[in-house]
Amino acid sequence: MHPLLFLENHYVPAQVTYGWFVVALLTVLAFLATRNLQVYPGRIQNVMEVIIDGLHSLLVDTMGEHGKKFFPLIATLGLFILTGNLIGIIPGFESPTANINTNAAMALVVFFMTHIVGVMTHGFKYLKQFLGPVWWLIPLMLPIEIISHLSRPLSLTFRLFGNIAGEDIVLLVVLLLVPLIVPLPIMFLMIFTSVVQTLVFMLLAMMYISGAMEEGH
Repeated sequence: MHPLLFLENHYVPAQVTYGWFVVALLTVLAFLATRNLQVYPGRIQNVMEVIIDGLHSLLVDTMGEHGKKFFPLIATLGLFILTGNLIGIIPGFESPTANINTNAAMALVVFFMTHIVGVMTHGFKYLKQFLGPVWWLIPLMLPIEIISHLSRPLSLTFRLFGNIAGEDIVLLVVLLLVPLIVPLPIMFLMIFTSVVQTLVFMLLAMMYISGAMEEGH
């Protein structure tokens, strides 16, 4: 049975409980890293600076300088997804990203942000991309474009869900069958996959938002 949090006669699902745990953990780490900033950083500050610099470089390389204003969103998604993926490796914990609802919420944030940015950048001319180059193609292009854009949050949601949920199931089965040495290679593979899936989600989010700002729209 999934662990549940009892609060005012209502049960909070496990993925929400673990999501709160990830948020609290990242908040504490951010506080410890920034409460006493030093020119020669300590261990926590040094690790956090390396992670943030890496995320910043990835964003600039993918979106360009104009993408810096989206760094808080992309970095927050990346840190939450990576931490959420990794805590599932710890026995007794469950990845919040192994639940489809958590991933759907993040995918919808990216989806709405993409189109908000598109409208803010190009005005209502942004909507012309759904209509095709000429008016007589509208009946054909409109359904195609709508399906194409709606498939984006579905792709983000199910890709992350399938990989992380699959990892957790494999680890559980291996731990039950061979609880000592054999699970170690599986855990290293899970760490690698967790990082890759985080990068995939971030890269797709950046590409969608960057595409909405292109002059082609």
